[in-house]
Formats: sequence, structure tokens, C-alpha cells
Amino acid sequence: MAQVVVGVMGAGDLATHEDTELAYQLGKSIAENGWILLTGGRKVGVMEAASQGAKASGGIVIGILPGNNKLEMSDAVDIAIVTDLGNGRNNINVLSCDLVIACGMGLGTASEVALALKNNRPVILLHQQEVTSQFFSHLASEQVFSAANVEQAIALSQEILLP
Repeated sequence: MAQVVVGVMGAGDLATHEDTELAYQLGKSIAENGWILLTGGRKVGVMEAASQGAKASGGIVIGILPGNNKLEMSDAVDIAIVTDLGNGRNNINVLSCDLVIACGMGLGTASEVALALKNNRPVILLHQQEVTSQFFSHLASEQVFSAANVEQAIALSQEILLP
């Protein structure tokens, strides 16, 4: 039986301190549930924070890297997938997950959420602005869930993944 892979997508260079704090806790909680974490693999922003959180709890981290090498890879990544696809890797990110959690928002994250929804993947929007939640919920109401904090995101993940 395949292991559960949870993707955490979020801001890189533009991540806020709050985004990275939430991502770190999210990574820890994902690992504590025995799930594998998948991120964009870089050592910046939400990707780095979630990866470090998962590592701190003994989790496994997959990093889907945008470039043609591992130079920007987080030290917390266990399995690196080097794509040389730039933003095109976003589709690989979401198709490789059983569930996507968006932590922070930017254009790259919005594209990942849209691709996840287009491919019938459930998406949890963690601590997002109301306008963001409304927009994505309007597009795919049955696939979009909102969580105010990490505890709610994990509870929703458990409901979605373990019905």
C-alpha cells in the first residue's frame, strides 16, 4: 500500500514570518501523523520551514526542485526530484500528492492550488485571507477546505485522507 504524501505549497522568497512559523508546525504535524511531506524542495520560505519541521519530527521529505541541479535544495530534503522545469514543476508537485495544503499565498502557490483543483486533489487553505478562500471555493467548493490554524488543517487532513 502506498504511503500518504501531503504537499505543502507556499511562498518562497516572499514568505512572511507567520507563513514560515505555520509551515514549520505543519511539517512537524505531517511527520507525526506518519505521512510523507512533499514541497518545492528549495531552502527558502515555506518549503524550507515545512521541510525542517518534518525532519525535526523524524519525517521523510520529498523535494521537487525547479532547476537542473541540487544547489538550492534544503538540507532537510531526503528525496530530491530534479526537474529543470521551473514553474512547470508545479503540476508534478500537486499530482504527486494525495492532499495539498497551501500555507501563504503568491502567484506560484495560486497556480499550484489551481492545478490541484483541476486534477481533483483536495486542497486545504491554511490561514488564508477570506477573499482567497472565497475565490478558490467558488471554483471547486467540494475540494476546498479552510483552516485557521495547523491543528484544524491536520484534523481536516485526517478526515479527508482517512474517511
